[in-house]
Amino acid sequence: MDLKDIIINHGNTVRNIIKRITNEQNEDLEQEVYTKIWKNSDKYEEKGVLNAWIRTISANLSKDYLKSSQKKLSDNTTNDETVLSFVADHKETPESLMIKRERQKAISEAINKLKPKFKEVIMLYEIENKSYEEISQQIKCPIGTVKSRLYNAKKELAVMLENLI
Repeated sequence: MDLKDIIINHGNTVRNIIKRITNEQNEDLEQEVYTKIWKNSDKYEEKGVLNAWIRTISANLSKDYLKSSQKKLSDNTTNDETVLSFVADHKETPESLMIKRERQKAISEAINKLKPKFKEVIMLYEIENKSYEEISQQIKCPIGTVKSRLYNAKKELAVMLENLI
């Protein structure tokens, strides 16, 4: 098992899992994942899926990090940016309110331009916060169809709203 190949082929997966679980980019934790993979490579059985093994190690180390005193200590320390964010005036200016309204209007118009089947699924999922299963039952179609329609709806919205960012 070549560690360099693992880093190249699975680096994004490891980073994404760490980011998803800890809500931060953490190169030290990423390094710890690779160290654990390297130290335990002799225990990995070829009959398993390598990606699943790496994902499990990444997830477990990320969860352990969240429980650790190191994380709690770093959360309790303050830096200048943190202090400034609490002190900063968070009132919305007329300009920011106008921009926000224009964005909401553009998004609403884009959703209304979607095909009815895409519009229905995006509204149920994003606006009403329904699960795939709930949507599937409501519109009486398989979950795979719900996922497909949602993917296609988001893809169309991304194209329509690409200038919004």
